[in-house]
Amino acid sequence: MKAVAEKKRRQNIAEYIIYMYQMEDLLRAYQFNMEDISKYVVSHYPVSTQEKEETFSWFRNLAEAMLAEKLEKGGHLKETQCLVENLAKLHWELLKKDKTYFEIYRQAKPHLIHLMAEAKDDFPSNEVQLFLNTVYGRLLARLRGRDIPQDILEATEAFGNVLSYLNWAFLSATENPENT
Repeated sequence: MKAVAEKKRRQNIAEYIIYMYQMEDLLRAYQFNMEDISKYVVSHYPVSTQEKEETFSWFRNLAEAMLAEKLEKGGHLKETQCLVENLAKLHWELLKKDKTYFEIYRQAKPHLIHLMAEAKDDFPSNEVQLFLNTVYGRLLARLRGRDIPQDILEATEAFGNVLSYLNWAFLSATENPENT
């Protein structure tokens, strides 16, 4: 799981963020009981003993960070949310100067407005957070075998396109910092 997270972070920052949300929820589901994490999660992961030890250590570090940040009931690690904020800044920069991105965003905008209206006072801190929350919500609904309304399916497709472009721009900027 640690290796999966590292690979996602290098290849797709939005997927990495959503993956980290999953890992946070997994730790909460096990109530931060590291013995259970070892027994029911890490031990079933098809990797070498050394990789299992590294994965367990990674989970323990995540759990310690979450507990230190008082995230037992909800919320996300500051480190992960910093990445969301970086994507949000990039989002606003691209809207001003990248016509391709603006067009992709324009196609997502009706879904964004609809979800903003539904959220009322519970609107996330930025649009990128809403994109991520919606995609993560769809994933959770699928995992739980719940029906996903057509408007959410359409929204997640549009938001996924925005996040894909953001990922490309983020990785390009990371590889070539002078381009930002």
